Amino acid sequence: MILRHVFEPTDNLRLAHLAGALDQHLRAVEAGLAVHISRRGAVLRIEGQRQRVQACLALLQSLYAQAGQPLAAQAVQLALVEAASSVGPVAAGLAPTDPDDVADAVVLHTRRADLRGRTPNQLRYLRQILGHDITFGIGPAGTGKTYLAVACAVDAIERCSVERIVLTRPAVEAGERLGFLPGDLAQKVDPYLRPLYDALYDLMGLERVNAAFERGQIEVAPLAFMRGRTLNHAFVILDEAQNTTPEQMKMFLTRIGFGSRAVVTGDTSQVDLPRGHSSGLIQAAEVLAQVKGIAFSRFTAADVVRHPLVARIVEAYDAAQTGAR
Repeated sequence: MILRHVFEPTDNLRLAHLAGALDQHLRAVEAGLAVHISRRGAVLRIEGQRQRVQACLALLQSLYAQAGQPLAAQAVQLALVEAASSVGPVAAGLAPTDPDDVADAVVLHTRRADLRGRTPNQLRYLRQILGHDITFGIGPAGTGKTYLAVACAVDAIERCSVERIVLTRPAVEAGERLGFLPGDLAQKVDPYLRPLYDALYDLMGLERVNAAFERGQIEVAPLAFMRGRTLNHAFVILDEAQNTTPEQMKMFLTRIGFGSRAVVTGDTSQVDLPRGHSSGLIQAAEVLAQVKGIAFSRFTAADVVRHPLVARIVEAYDAAQTGAR
């Protein structure tokens, strides 16, 4: 059923901020929710399926309330992802959000006090991390796998649930060679660990992160340095796990000690291992699927919270791979 609704903001400055330069924010909302928005002066007319129009109106009203100053494109996109997750599979690419998911949403205590999942898959991912000793987050880039895992780790250390955070990645080249990078080993692997540093800085702030490193509360290391260790009372994250071998994955998973929690994240469509080598993440998803205490969360393009073009790129590659099979 087609529904038409009119939104008439009374503050022209807020309306300008809501619309964005050349109405870019309105166009993003229009595309993300599969509705038609026409603007004439200070009047916005919304047309489309009833549920989508209602979601669009609620989103515009929410953004308008925040539009005392120009709205960042990122803020609009994040709000749009959350709104789209409630309107069904056509526009959002996923099932409508379960009201119980919203009611039970996990709020993480970081420098961003209101940090939480924005899509049903993200909401379930956070609950799985809190309810399982080992959680796998598998899906494309931009779905928040690593960022939310790091946020859970920061939350855990803020609550004193763990004594330290250990972040690790395999140092596997994506078409480039470590040997041609300048510096010693630590400097060579630093680019591989940079995304983890970035998440920490965003969630805790530069000064607190540096202080935590000095106290030994946070450790960032390449996966090769994990062998032979037992990690007790720690929150351990293995990022880019698609680039582990089966032997490395088994080695990592058996490092977990008492009072520890582990999250393994990766994108099985971006394996950079040499030809002929199996991905430890792909094997683990098959071997450990029925093991009690281990949870698997799978993300899709609908969970992408970066630039909207990222989701369309992921969908295009998925469609191409499906067609090639």
